[in-house]
Amino acid sequence: MARRLKLVKGAAQRSALVYGMRMFDPGEVIAVEDAHVRLADGNPGRVTMHFIEGTRAQIRKQLMQSIDAFFELLDEAPVR
Repeated sequence: MARRLKLVKGAAQRSALVYGMRMFDPGEVIAVEDAHVRLADGNPGRVTMHFIEGTRAQIRKQLMQSIDAFFELLDEAPVR
């Protein structure tokens, strides 16, 4: 049985990650645009969408590298 996650008081700042995934047949996608989000203060925001082509194994490998790079950049950014 999987372990349950526990909320630890005094832990690091919490965040919300917005993402989505979908696989398409080769050649089906002709363009990728930013996704739009509406923030709690009423302002609009954007989420950059990414496009990876290849075999399932190649896509998985590139996606994992992209996720690692995202968090490396996030860790280097100043805390708001």
